Amino acid sequence: MRRTFCRSSQAAKAVNRRLAFLNSLLLPLTAFLVLMALPCHAAETTVFPGAKWAEATPESQGVDGVKLNEAAELLTSTVGADGARELVVIRHGRMIWKGDNIDKRHGVWSATKSFTSTVLGLLIADGKCTLDTRAADVLPELKAHYPDVTLRHFTTMTSGYRAVGDETIGSYKHGPSTTPFVPNPQPLFTPPGSQYAYWDSAMNTFALVLTKIADEPIEQLFKRRVADPIGLKNWDWGDYATVDGVIVNGGSGNGDKHIVITAREMARFGLLFLNRGRWNGAQLVPELWIADATRVQVPATMPWAQPESEIDGRGVYGFNWWRNGLKPDGTRKLPSAPEGTFWASGHNNNKCFVIPEWDMVIVRLGLDGKAKDEAWNGFLAKVAESLK
Repeated sequence: MRRTFCRSSQAAKAVNRRLAFLNSLLLPLTAFLVLMALPCHAAETTVFPGAKWAEATPESQGVDGVKLNEAAELLTSTVGADGARELVVIRHGRMIWKGDNIDKRHGVWSATKSFTSTVLGLLIADGKCTLDTRAADVLPELKAHYPDVTLRHFTTMTSGYRAVGDETIGSYKHGPSTTPFVPNPQPLFTPPGSQYAYWDSAMNTFALVLTKIADEPIEQLFKRRVADPIGLKNWDWGDYATVDGVIVNGGSGNGDKHIVITAREMARFGLLFLNRGRWNGAQLVPELWIADATRVQVPATMPWAQPESEIDGRGVYGFNWWRNGLKPDGTRKLPSAPEGTFWASGHNNNKCFVIPEWDMVIVRLGLDGKAKDEAWNGFLAKVAESLK
């Protein structure tokens, strides 16, 4: 029995030695396969700007500079009179292209909405509300005609909220009212969540609700939690009104009550979202919120409450961010850009594109009207050609 035990023990040791040898071979191989499976930009180290952006040549970041210049030239000829003067291209956290007017400071209109929804994400992270919090529980004046509108409805433009003073032509028209906080007894549609309507009065009332929940101006909260940590200096958030002694910032971006910023600074906001809310090791905005806010939240099959408007977010709208999803006709909004592309968008050709597949942020600000999707798609097609 003793001799058998010894032989069994020796056999077990031999097996263990063979397993250890196999592991010594398999572990490096496994690590290699994992690295090979990562996106190509994962090997690049993202540089977060300090007081200034790190600048690099396009070629050093895997981009053809000649073709990138061609993209900027196309943008100049197709998007608007401001051309590429307020254009910034960030790759791996480095500025690889900049126009000559990227420090021009002005409002960005509806791109403000993406800042407003970011405040919602922070308040949810703080446990002060949820997406399903009823707005009427915060603003009692909504109980009579909008008792079931939630924060989710506001941030997806599906609330049906209309203010006294909103203009109407035919069935529906984008107002906006100068008295957005006064509820119209006739909603745009009922029940909330049943249709889509891009409506500024709803967004301004949404900002009032967030202000009440935060118990401070949302600009103040955003500054403390996001703007200061990422180094935003040259920016401001317009005051819409003062309610109960507290400033309410514009939630929509209309009426010159919007985010006022430069292209150079806007790129920091885009880089924060590109890195899923993380900035230089600190998680400033919850990663889960970033994921939810920038994916499609409005089904393409949802009815559209304002067919006379050009702003249709069905299939392409998240929590006040636009996503490169499939429109109701089954086509992609920007076919030349990756599916994961999302962006903040405002009147006068103010855009902040975040493209995870390219590890890129592209900001183009301006004061020159509204280009069609075809123009932006053509520009992004040229950027795609520049990627080596």
